[in-house]
Amino acid sequence: MTIVGNLTPEQLHSFYSQGFLVVESFSSPEKIEAMRKRMDNLLQDFDPSTTASIFSTKNQLQLTEFFHESADQISFFFEEKAFDDDGNLKQPKELSINKVGHALHELDPVFKEFTCSEKVSSLLFSLGYKRPVVIRSMYIFKQPGIGGEVTPHQDNSYLYTEPRTCNGLWLALEDATVENSCLWAIPESHKKGLVGRFIRGEEDGGYFDRPSPSYDQKDFAPIEVKAGSLVVIHGDLVHQSFENQSSNSRHAYSIHVVDSNGCKWAEDNWIQRKVEPEPLYTA
Repeated sequence: MTIVGNLTPEQLHSFYSQGFLVVESFSSPEKIEAMRKRMDNLLQDFDPSTTASIFSTKNQLQLTEFFHESADQISFFFEEKAFDDDGNLKQPKELSINKVGHALHELDPVFKEFTCSEKVSSLLFSLGYKRPVVIRSMYIFKQPGIGGEVTPHQDNSYLYTEPRTCNGLWLALEDATVENSCLWAIPESHKKGLVGRFIRGEEDGGYFDRPSPSYDQKDFAPIEVKAGSLVVIHGDLVHQSFENQSSNSRHAYSIHVVDSNGCKWAEDNWIQRKVEPEPLYTA
């Protein structure tokens, strides 16, 4: 298959200038509905009494073996506020899950179809990828009322290659607004480089190699998008999202891509795949 880039010079200029790009109507309503229905089915089959974990960006030092093993699996992570003091779910499991990850793109045919689509490959070709691999995928729920905060971060901190090649593709499966906790980013922050890395630890889960900087919230801009829009996120862009205190969810499907051509995957990244992932294409 011959890959042809699908981003215009204007879009590329905007991405490299701002550190992110919104591609409207990237996915059709039918494909979005297919992904949402598939996740509904996965949730119906999920037994909360089996192995699961709580996901938090505030307590990343408490990563467990379950989190590490999820790199090659379809694993379910609960919201921090999903349980009462006795450890029981306060609401149905469908409204208690933070995210599902991190190998939907490999193990589930519906999510694999989108991830491996020609449209995704063409976008990555536009960004200069020679041998892109998807290193992780996530279905993010941002549950109404309890959808947890994602603190300011850079994706390259967690998914480091030498040289740095990570970019995130964030597909809105529902409208994302300020009210239901859309993404926020500091425009042009990618130009300042990587401020630190998260290093895998076998006993304590992991640690940051330097203190995380503090950011002025007035520097962040909201990225409000309609369902079907794709947000392309530079690996060095500082971005975040707040707790969802609204009555509406904010579903999204996210993948992170790195180049495996002339780039080395760091051996101390938290994700260490048992089998090397297949490239989407080779150029």
